[in-house]
Amino acid sequence: MGNILLFNFFGPEMLVVLFAILLLFGGKKIPELMRGIGKGIREFNTARSSLESELKEGMEEAERKEAAQKKENSNA
Repeated sequence: MGNILLFNFFGPEMLVVLFAILLLFGGKKIPELMRGIGKGIREFNTARSSLESELKEGMEEAERKEAAQKKENSNA
């Protein structure tokens, strides 16, 4: 329910937020700000996908070791 309330503002509230951003950063700084936010999101997604692939590789390696250990125990 917290997530719903966090992003549940439209209309006048959104206009006030956009106006405040315009006042704080000015018209010339907003494209730089958006570029920076985009770059940060890209870096975050890259790090996330890298972590996911490392976790999958680790899990697959653990499964291979476990299968090899079971095979070794059954042969003994």
